[in-house]
Parts: sequence; C-alpha cells; structure tokens
Amino acid sequence: MLPTVAEVLALEAVRSGAPRVLAGAERLAAPVRWVHVIELTQAAHLLHGGELVLSTGIALPDDAAGLSRYVAELVSVGVSGLAVELGSRYSKSLPAALVAAAADQQLPLIVFERETRFIEITEAVHARIIDAQLAELRAAERLHQVFTELAVSGAAADEVVTQTATLAGCPVILENLAHQVLACAALGADPASLLAGFSGRSRSARPAGRTGYDAASGWLVTVVGARGEDWGRLIMLTGATPRPGDQALIERAATTLALGRLLDHRRESLERQAHRTILSAFIGTGYGDQAEAEARARALGVPVAGRLLVPVVVRVASAQAAGGPPAAGPAGGVPVLPGRALVAPALVAPARAAGVADAIAEVCRQLHLPALVGSLDDHRVAALLTLPPRADPDVALSRLASQLRPRLTAADVIGAGSAVDSVATVQRSLLEADHVAAAAAGTGGGRAYYRLPDLRLRGLLHLLRNDPRVQAFAERELGKLLVHDDATGSALVPALAAYLEAGGNKAAAAKRAHLARPTMYERLRQIEDVLGVALDPAESRLSLHVAMLALRASSGSAVDDAEVRRQSS
Repeated sequence: MLPTVAEVLALEAVRSGAPRVLAGAERLAAPVRWVHVIELTQAAHLLHGGELVLSTGIALPDDAAGLSRYVAELVSVGVSGLAVELGSRYSKSLPAALVAAAADQQLPLIVFERETRFIEITEAVHARIIDAQLAELRAAERLHQVFTELAVSGAAADEVVTQTATLAGCPVILENLAHQVLACAALGADPASLLAGFSGRSRSARPAGRTGYDAASGWLVTVVGARGEDWGRLIMLTGATPRPGDQALIERAATTLALGRLLDHRRESLERQAHRTILSAFIGTGYGDQAEAEARARALGVPVAGRLLVPVVVRVASAQAAGGPPAAGPAGGVPVLPGRALVAPALVAPARAAGVADAIAEVCRQLHLPALVGSLDDHRVAALLTLPPRADPDVALSRLASQLRPRLTAADVIGAGSAVDSVATVQRSLLEADHVAAAAAGTGGGRAYYRLPDLRLRGLLHLLRNDPRVQAFAERELGKLLVHDDATGSALVPALAAYLEAGGNKAAAAKRAHLARPTMYERLRQIEDVLGVALDPAESRLSLHVAMLALRASSGSAVDDAEVRRQSS
C-alpha cells in the first residue's frame, strides 16, 4: 500500500525539516506514488500524478496570478502535494497568494521551516514505496499460487469460496442471478443469521461496474461468468471499506469459479468417458465432419450411419428430491458438509448419475438396442439410440422406459428428442431431449417419458430458469415488488400471483387469495404504485405473469398458490 502524505510527513527524514501544513490538510490521506524535486516555473508537463513535489521556491513565479496558475497546473495532473523549503527564495514565510491558491485548490501545501536534505527525503519515501510494491507483488504471487492450485486440482465451488474467505478474513457468498445461495463460507459467523433474508439484501446491493463496493450493505461484489455469459455474483462481506488487496482477491476467485464451471466433469469408466466425449460433442458444438462422427461411434461398436437416431436425456434428481436424507443445514435449506463451506444441493454431485448411466447401458444391451450412453454432467445422462431405418421410435422408447423406470426414482425424468436419420441433425434433436427433460423435471407429472409436445409455457420457463436473461427479466419485472415485501413485510407478491392466476379477474383473485374485495383492490393499487405499471392492459399482465412463472421456476415454486393463501390470509 502506497504511503499517504500524512505518513510521509511522519518520516524522520521529513520531520528534521520542521514541516508545517499550510493548506489542503483535508487531503493528507492522498497516496504518494513518487517524490520529485522540481525547480521550474512550468513543471506540470513533467509529472504523471501522485507525486509529492519538493522545491526551494527559486523558480516560482513572482506574481499572484503566476502562483495561482502554477498550483492549478499541479492539481490538473493530480500531484499529491507541494512542499517548499524556506531559505533559498523565501526567508520567513511562503507568499500569501501561494497559500491561498493551494487552499482554494485543496492541494496539500507544506513548508519546511528548517533546511533539509531532499535526497534523504526521496530515499526514505522511495524505500517505503518500493517496500509497498514488493508486498503487493508477494500478495499477488500468493493469490496466483493458491488459485492456480485450486483450478488445476479441479476444486469444487465451495472449496474456492472457503479459500477466498480464509484469505479475506471475512465471510464470502456465491449466488446465482436469481439471488440464490450456491455456496457460503461463514468463517466463524452464524450461518443462519448470515443467510437470513439474503435474497432481499442481495437485490438491494447494486454496486456500479462488474466489481464494486456497496456501502449500504458493506459488501464487495463481483460478477462471475465466462465467455460473455454471467451466471452469478461473488460477495465478500467486508463490512468496512475494502482493503486495497480485496478487489484483486475477489476477482481472482471469480475467475477460478468461472473456469471451474467450464471444466467441471465427473470421472467415469473408460467406456462411459468415450461415449460421453461423442455425446458432449453432439450437444456442444456438434461434429463438422459427419464421417468423423460416424467413425468414432462405429469404433465404439455403435453404428450410426444409415440408422434412425433417437436421443434420450435422463435428468437425475438430487439425493433429497429422490428421497434420500437431507443434510442438516441452517434456515433456508442450505446443507452443511462437515469441515467445508456451506453449499447448495445443486453443487453437490449426485453419485447416482454413474449408476443411471450404467443402468441405461445395461437395459439397451438387454433390448439389443445399440446406443451411445454417458453422463453429460452430474445431473444429466444422455443416450443416443440407433434403430433400424423402419423402426418405430415410440415403441423403442416405451420398451426402454418400461425397463429403466424401476431402476430410477419418481423424481428422475426421461426426455426424448425427435428421431433423425443423420448425425448431422443429432445435435438439434439431442438439445431438444435435454430441454424436454429439464423442463419436465419441474412439472410434477408421472409420464414414463416426455416428448416436446407434452410441455407448454411452464415447462419452457422451468427449462430456462438458469438463463441469466430470464433471471434478469424476472428481476426487472418483479424486483421492486420483492424488495418492497422484504422491507415492509407486506404480501403484495402473492396478491399479484393470485390476480394473474385469475386472468385479471379481481373478484376471482380476491376469492383465490381469501381476501375481501376492497383489500384486494387496495393491494393491486399498491402493486401498481410500486412497480410503476398498470395492471389492466393484457400485455402488462402477460409480462408480469411470465416473470412470475420464471420466478417460480428459479426459486422452486416459492410463490405457488399455497404460498399465496398462506401469506394473504
């Protein structure tokens, strides 16, 4: 950290000259980047800002206008201060015009009342500056080593967050764009208190820029994302103004998290890895060379040329959703891993994914269905069924689902894409299957498997719940109302949900919410005031309804009808 003007004045080499501050005392906290001795009437063009200028005054202008112009030029380039020694030009005091100009420009003006060695001052200050720079380099090197090791070792998000909190000496939280906690390192603080009302507080913290300090909350916040797609925010609960190294720390941690998300995958058997490589290529960028894709699949014993190709994606539920015991955690449902940071279930890799992949492969062998099978990640298992050209895809899917279903839980979902006859069109169909499975996972239906026609708007928004654009849209539409409810304890959000579910019928909305009509009418008026929009236009209701459905999808149906009745009654 660079020394300030006040710290420079406290150095022994400076105090020997009996320094006295004549003007600009309010800016003594300005950092000193360098010390420069200048004896020129026009010196500003030689400076870059942050310098403490030392002078005997022999070249200073004689007239008041010249002195004022001299000070203004120094201020224009951002010098930290001006120190003038008595004796060579001025015997007893500095010119009143110089003092007045410095006071007017809030430039720290120091007079040395005794002769001093400027060389000793420059050596002392420069030694402090170099020491500070070395300390910053050592700190940067330490951050580089720590986060490089985390990235190379494939550390999970909660490990990165825990290490960041340890280095910062304060709690650190990772959230998504819907303000849901993905990981939290409390660092000695009470996790329940730390996370109580978090989403409301987070919505109110909007510092400028990608990294910024929100003084109201005492949070240092940076955006997390890569390849132009932001997906979360990392929050350092510093309380007071951040230290100089905190910004570099939180930004390096955010980079590591973004990189980890890009590279994260689970170890599998060699066969499953080989299958997954091809499937991941299909669902990612696709194969530019159709012959290469056919050759790779054929080399694995799965013919794709001249076959009917049917993609399937199984969305594997978390252990808790599948009926496993939930981990104990603080209020808000965030489980605790012993000796580790708090981490949301979405970041805990389900061990069942490997078993599901093996189960699909075994069923396909039993049914004599050649297929590529592999996990795309810890929550998705994909299969590409290769059928004879005249086969009926629905018959094959029904046979597969009937034998696979007993090996899955009720919360696991099977999604199927459209049948295609070329690997050139597999990517589109495999993405379709992935979308169908993701959307169907939130419908609560009981189908053996799902196709695209089975899903409508709710499924689409559930599918897009993690898309930053959808989250941002929901926040734009409903953020003010959510903040208002959090701040006042009102129940305007559930009232709006009842109104929208009733299709804009106020009487039906009041009945749905168990409210008297005048009470419902008053709440709708308050909603219009808070949001600054009219509720009567159909387009306005449609926009708010889509945002409400998106909010439900991203928050686990936090504003469903039961919640409407509970909060409104």
